[in-house]
Amino acid sequence: METKTIVKIKMLEGCDDIKPLKAHHDDAAFDLKSRVEMELKPGEPHLVPTGVFMEIPVGYEAQVRPRSGLALKHALTVLNSPGTIDAGYRGEVCVIMLNAGKTTYSVKRADRVAQMIISKLPDVEIEYVSELADSKRGAGGFGSTGKN
Repeated sequence: METKTIVKIKMLEGCDDIKPLKAHHDDAAFDLKSRVEMELKPGEPHLVPTGVFMEIPVGYEAQVRPRSGLALKHALTVLNSPGTIDAGYRGEVCVIMLNAGKTTYSVKRADRVAQMIISKLPDVEIEYVSELADSKRGAGGFGSTGKN
């Protein structure tokens, strides 16, 4: 039987009503909600505070991602997607949002603005070398494999 990973969350005073929750028991992500009302002007990054403070276990991270409905219907995205929250960070979780649309978008308090995934990190060791093995792809990138 697999043990559950515990992530401790502290809410800013007065923000218990906007705790990160999953809308459905089988969802992958927790919804992050805005703790303020604000206007997201087109073409500008905006920092949206959530009232969430976390203690993530060492060996894990939280990833903040856009909500698909906001992206499709309003051209809103998370600018540094996915945004990473490291285990040692204890400040307020905020979402860097970008309105890629043409009109200002109004965020109300408790609006779901992003989603958050908790992920286990692989134990990685970097080895610095003077040569890399050849591959079929080589250095080709940025569209080098064509459109199809």
